[in-house]
Amino acid sequence: MAQDAGAAPRTRTQTRNRAAILEAGLEVFSEKGFRGATLEEIARRARLSKPNLLYYYPSKEAVHLALLENLLDAWLAPLVALDPAGDPVEEVLLYLRRKLALSRDYPRESRLFAGEILRGAPHLGPVLGGRLATLVADKAAVLRGWMDQGRLARLPPEHLIFSIWALTQHYADFDVQVRAVLGAGRDPYAEAGPFLETLFRRLLAP
Repeated sequence: MAQDAGAAPRTRTQTRNRAAILEAGLEVFSEKGFRGATLEEIARRARLSKPNLLYYYPSKEAVHLALLENLLDAWLAPLVALDPAGDPVEEVLLYLRRKLALSRDYPRESRLFAGEILRGAPHLGPVLGGRLATLVADKAAVLRGWMDQGRLARLPPEHLIFSIWALTQHYADFDVQVRAVLGAGRDPYAEAGPFLETLFRRLLAP
């Protein structure tokens, strides 16, 4: 989260402690959910006292909100990058790859986001109905334009985007289930990438 304008510069210790709190918060929230997380556990994992943690973040909600704010730009970036001037099928497949890579590289962040949605999005509700909805509408218009030109199969564009979210984030949000079914020695993401690309390439073909 950006430092407030006009605020005194943070010391190295303050920067380090904030980073430690957010890292610990990410671990605890992704493992235990918002309701199961406690400030005591976050402080313990950050190797700080609870009063020291409260100096930086006045509540569990404040830690959670800071994590969500830090996550949002990264989560939206792959959809922002969908290029109207690119090849339609390849642009959608590139979006798919980027979303799968996010799930692979940031599984805790994916579970944090999923947990917020399952709670009714108390922190992100305005963003979902505002910034996210606007972005999806803009990219759905791009997809619809490609469909009108005969360059993509005719599909409901918003639901095409939803399906990419579902089929990529599943591997992070249900990681334990996926790995239990596949068994030891198999890489879910190495297998998922070619499968999803084949699936969507066939689906998108005009």
